[in-house]
Amino acid sequence: MRGFARVSVAVPVVKVADVYANVRAMAELWQQAHDDGAGLVVFPELGLSSYTARDLFFDNTLLHTVTSGLAQLLELSRSLAPLAIVGMPMGTPVGLSNVAVAVQAGRLLGVVPKSYLPNYREFEEKRWFRPGTEVAPGSSCQLLGQDVAFGTDLLFDGGNDVVLGIEVCEDYWVQVPPSAKLVGQGATIIANLSASNFTIGKADLRRLLAESQSDRGKCAYLYVAAGPGESSTDLAFDADAFVCENGSVIAESKRFARESQLVTVDVDVELLVRERRVTSSFGDCAQENPLAVRRIPFQTRATKGLRREITPHPFLPKNPATLATRLWEIFEIQTNALATRLQALTTSTWKPKLVLGISGGLDSTQAALVAATALDLCGRPRSDLIAVTMPGLGTSASTKDNATTLATSLGAAVSTISIGEMSRIVLAASGHAAAQDAASVDELIDRVRADKKLGDPTLENVQARLRTLVLMTLANQHGGLVVGTGDLSEKALGWCTYSGDHISMYDVNAGVPKTLIQFVIRWVANERVTSWTGDASKGDAQLLRETLFAILETPISPELLPTDKDGKIAHLTEAAIGPYELHDFYLFHFVRHGRTPARILDLARVAFQDRYPMDVQKKWLRLFLTRFFSNQFKRSCTADAPKVGMVALSPRGDWRMPSDAVVRAWIEQVDAWRPEA
Repeated sequence: MRGFARVSVAVPVVKVADVYANVRAMAELWQQAHDDGAGLVVFPELGLSSYTARDLFFDNTLLHTVTSGLAQLLELSRSLAPLAIVGMPMGTPVGLSNVAVAVQAGRLLGVVPKSYLPNYREFEEKRWFRPGTEVAPGSSCQLLGQDVAFGTDLLFDGGNDVVLGIEVCEDYWVQVPPSAKLVGQGATIIANLSASNFTIGKADLRRLLAESQSDRGKCAYLYVAAGPGESSTDLAFDADAFVCENGSVIAESKRFARESQLVTVDVDVELLVRERRVTSSFGDCAQENPLAVRRIPFQTRATKGLRREITPHPFLPKNPATLATRLWEIFEIQTNALATRLQALTTSTWKPKLVLGISGGLDSTQAALVAATALDLCGRPRSDLIAVTMPGLGTSASTKDNATTLATSLGAAVSTISIGEMSRIVLAASGHAAAQDAASVDELIDRVRADKKLGDPTLENVQARLRTLVLMTLANQHGGLVVGTGDLSEKALGWCTYSGDHISMYDVNAGVPKTLIQFVIRWVANERVTSWTGDASKGDAQLLRETLFAILETPISPELLPTDKDGKIAHLTEAAIGPYELHDFYLFHFVRHGRTPARILDLARVAFQDRYPMDVQKKWLRLFLTRFFSNQFKRSCTADAPKVGMVALSPRGDWRMPSDAVVRAWIEQVDAWRPEA
């Protein structure tokens, strides 16, 4: 797929000092990487000889056999496409080096020595090898009759932003690894040939280091440790291999497997380059730590399809434990931010109350939970939360009941203020056809049911604005702070009424997407509400849990149009603007990673597979982009709100966009998109 590079990490079964057996094991995995369409395959440190050969490294027989084995791999490379990075001991005029050799198409492209040699605890590499830091920049060596670039100043350039840097095992355990400078000179992929015996907890530490380096370096990090067959005289090896990208592990081997393994995955080079462009400090650091490098070209391969998982729900971590932690963090951010705002406004003479409109929907429910908990944090009674339900022209009985029960069970002060008659008066005064000569709200509702055209944005928006007017009036009356309910997805789509629910005095949900809010509510119900049981000041916990689960089952709707004659919700949001799971997918990839519409559709095709036909995908992506561009003016004057995740749309922070930007080029790309062959 465009913008990706296919890479493999290979863990062969090794035999100590049996070079030709090791060559055969490597050859099989190299062939498999070729068949997988990979452009690069990385083998373990000292894989030709084995890492645990120890004093046999000094033996001429082993060294000559290693060179012969490399010659076999060099000949094999003529029929295999991937660039192979092979580990071996190599003699130099001043001793031995532990090196990584780049091999492709019958050529030795370069030799990179290990910079830092561990000589502590179980390690004794200085007994055998010289450090790569001794090799002068610009050096070369003679190997198999070829004059080959030799040193730690090498980058391998495959074009299309595929640039490989190499370090060996201990190099990434030191405080300033070689890769820190290589990425500053353009390396988008770092390969680490390792042996790394296993001790308890070491696998986690390896990932911590690689994830950190791939995040700071905005790169892919390919790590390969030694596998089965290394000597067990004093050590054990766990066949650990993985690929990190921009801070996360995206593929890994099966640890302690007894057979050879190959892990092949596509790394998103386009994403990495964009991350560097956005992160200004990356370039600053590169300029402060310059490294003169030699670029050696190699041949990459165009990939077909996509060899990696694309989650349809990028805001939701796949791991249940990680998800639980994220939900806790989200709720803590929201509640602590609101508590901080409350405390900042509190004086000796004024303790502002919280004023919140509740509808029985997801967003206002989440805001109510946040508001109640924020009051707890401030040592304030929950009765200082004024929860107002404002039934309008489309309010269903079930959502109204849920809203009232929610507020009551939280211990909030509850009031109901109907806006139906207010809406009729304003609509009639403005000359709206639905309200002309309508003597009552019921008559107005009947007219809209009979003629759907009368249920226009004017009729919808007057209700949203009146609700905000009521809340602001109550805030003045009670010395309060109006808490906003709109979520991140609604901010992106502009699915709010300007000067209506678009406005508040503090927005608690603005950083949380719609697909995530329901998970936060469920987490609060299961983890927090149960701890409130028995505390009368915190309301009726059991009733609250039951109500939260009822709200989670309610269809998403603004309820601004009349229900049908049976009282069922007729105004369903996702029927009007499309599934929120699609919009959240588009939002994440468009804002977080700056992906083009074509790339978004490529990824959506993989993520959702047959769930949404591509003509449907294109329809909703057009709508997303159109609404995202045309509604920037709403985001440009949005209320204060805490940033929660990596995607945020505050005009004072993450997203600064002109309100009159033209969407044409993006829509043209959607229309022109065709699936790759």
